[in-house]
Amino acid sequence: MHRVLLLGAGKIGRMIARLLVDTGDYDVVVGDSSREALELISSRIGVKTVQLNVESSDELAKALAGRDTVISALSYYHNPRVAEAALAAGASYFDLTEDVETTRRVRAVAEKAKPGQVFMPQCGLAPGFISIVANDLAQQVEKLDTVRMRVGALPQFPTGALKYNLTWSTDGLINEYCNPCDAIHGGRRIEVLPLEGYEQFSLDGVRYEAFNTSGGLGTLCESLDGKVRDLNYKTVRYLGHCNQVSLLVNELRLSERRDLLKDILENAVPITFQDVVVTFCTVTGYRNGQLVQITDARKIYHQEIGGENWSAIQVTTAAGICAVIDMHVAGQLNSSGFLRQEDVDFANFLGNRFGRHYDTRIATRFSNASSHGGATTRETADNEVVREPSI
Repeated sequence: MHRVLLLGAGKIGRMIARLLVDTGDYDVVVGDSSREALELISSRIGVKTVQLNVESSDELAKALAGRDTVISALSYYHNPRVAEAALAAGASYFDLTEDVETTRRVRAVAEKAKPGQVFMPQCGLAPGFISIVANDLAQQVEKLDTVRMRVGALPQFPTGALKYNLTWSTDGLINEYCNPCDAIHGGRRIEVLPLEGYEQFSLDGVRYEAFNTSGGLGTLCESLDGKVRDLNYKTVRYLGHCNQVSLLVNELRLSERRDLLKDILENAVPITFQDVVVTFCTVTGYRNGQLVQITDARKIYHQEIGGENWSAIQVTTAAGICAVIDMHVAGQLNSSGFLRQEDVDFANFLGNRFGRHYDTRIATRFSNASSHGGATTRETADNEVVREPSI
């Protein structure tokens, strides 16, 4: 059995533990500083636990002893310390961070990796799955022009002015809304401001808005530098959300008082497990001398697993990181050093027992071979062909 130390017994950590333990192929120990969180995950999942302080190098080293892999489902600022502990213990390392600076620090640690030891940050949904999709679409054209990535974790039944519920890490959400965003524009790598680049689009009859947020591109800016004219990532929300968040972050300057913003959000915005994850990725480029557009659009809803209801963001985030770990164990990824999400083969990902959670009958792949605003052909999972307007 592959021996895993999972750090973080929160919403995503519980889902990761559920998926790994249910296979029977992983020996999982969950570490957290909260006794209550450990008791909850132990009672629901039946997993072994250890209470520890990740700020303590000695406690981390003790917990990592004999483990093959460590998964960090902690807040982003803990990850560099965990990566350094993994390096010393000879364990491979995976995390869920969206924070750009944290990824740079993990990458620096990975330069000292031992043979067979890998470091793969930014697993999960976005960054994570969306980068795997985007890279796969980019390979389907001979000359790349644009890559547009859109992702949202949304309440299925929105209420209030924000039309939003908390579904994952509040620290990560605030990072997305407040930190500079990587992009490529006109063939040049640039930084753009969060909450700008506003746009609207429709998918399956629902109107959405999208705007710049930080971290979702992962390492794609580096991988596609010099190969693409425009590359950007935006978060998807229901109409009106961006204006409300801009009031908090920019006009009230809560981007400068993030602890206060976190306290406001966690005490005023309820969590929900009735949600939907929307992913929308469009690539344009030249194939056989013709400008073509290829789009992958998916909706994944909350579902019951192991007799318990899990949110869509729990399922997709946990499935993303579990799939790449499973592929690593199976020898389907590079065996040493720093791994990017775009190093993952999309077909192998969807064929994985965890990655299959993204391969739903609701998920659709669009293909448009027109260089102007024509119609898009959609082939659904049961091979029914539907005509839809181009977006």
